[in-house]
Amino acid sequence: MQHFFVPHEQAGNSRIFITGEDVYHMKHALRMKSGEELMVSDGNNLKYLCRLKGYETGNDGAERAVLEIVRQEENDTELPSRIYLFQGLPKQDKMDLIVQKSVELGVYKVIPVAMRRSVVKLSGEKADKKRRRWQEIAKGAAKQSGRGLVPEIEKVLFWEEALKMAENIDVLLFPYELAEGISNTRQVIGGLRPGQSIGIFIGPEGGFEKTEAQEVQRAGAKAITLGKRILRTETAGIATLSMLMFQLEE
Repeated sequence: MQHFFVPHEQAGNSRIFITGEDVYHMKHALRMKSGEELMVSDGNNLKYLCRLKGYETGNDGAERAVLEIVRQEENDTELPSRIYLFQGLPKQDKMDLIVQKSVELGVYKVIPVAMRRSVVKLSGEKADKKRRRWQEIAKGAAKQSGRGLVPEIEKVLFWEEALKMAENIDVLLFPYELAEGISNTRQVIGGLRPGQSIGIFIGPEGGFEKTEAQEVQRAGAKAITLGKRILRTETAGIATLSMLMFQLEE
């Protein structure tokens, strides 16, 4: 069943209107016709089983899809904790994969971070263009995985800005090659509870600089290990999110 997102205010008592690029996708790519059913999420923990009534021109002159609400339900696909992924900027298109898989695994927000060993440098219009691309990837992954919301992709932050954002997060973790053995990591992960906000710091290809590791620990982050094998930056966040999902999923 096709899955779409709309702002909460577009969901009325009996109808929902879909606008913008999704209308073109429904009509011309999916060739959806009157009577077909689809699922709509409003980003506010509600989802709606809908039936397509047809297409019409709105007051603004743009075409829109008119949906009849068949049934309203609470969305049960979100993790009980908000997880923030602070991802050191990787090379090439690795961020595309990181965003896609992180959204599938339940991340709440992805924050690209320009760390000291990041090879890629993004700023200005180039950074905005990348962010828009990543947001579209997040939207597609949210649709595919049945998420109740589309996770936000934050603008690229400098290291100091990322640490500042993390101040209001309950628990901070950072996979680190010098962390203690797996038993300590099991204890840290096992102590997490639903409702806590969790931040994960992942280094770029070159890992954390020593000063960054010291600074994030001073900020309260707990070093964890992901095992005896060295994982790529695009794998480390996914592995950590998988462990958190297993621990927190209700």
